[in-house]
Amino acid sequence: MVQAVNKQPDAGRARHTERVLSSAVARAAEFLAVSNRDLSEILGLSEASVSRLLKGQYQLKQGRKEFELGALFVRLFRSLDAMTGGDDRSSRSWLRAENLVLHGEPLKLIKSIAGLMGVVTYVDSRRAKL
Repeated sequence: MVQAVNKQPDAGRARHTERVLSSAVARAAEFLAVSNRDLSEILGLSEASVSRLLKGQYQLKQGRKEFELGALFVRLFRSLDAMTGGDDRSSRSWLRAENLVLHGEPLKLIKSIAGLMGVVTYVDSRRAKL
């Protein structure tokens, strides 16, 4: 006898993924003390949409650039958190300090796609060091 597998419909899975990522972006922004204005520039959203995102009233949509940028932002947070041993104050400080290797302040750099990719790549490589 074949047992039916309870699969969430594709639309339900997509909404769940959007809800989870949106929540993760909001929490990362909170931990890193990233302002609504800065987050709007990072994600390419209006400040009003970011405000709704942080209140749980807006979700990043799969298939849109905002979703991909949100995933990269969360990846940056997770890598930075690992690199600093979970010290939120150090993570916030690192994000705002001039970085000689990156040639700028990471928070300013991550407002462009190329900058976000560069900072994520750098932090990913640094957290692997022993």
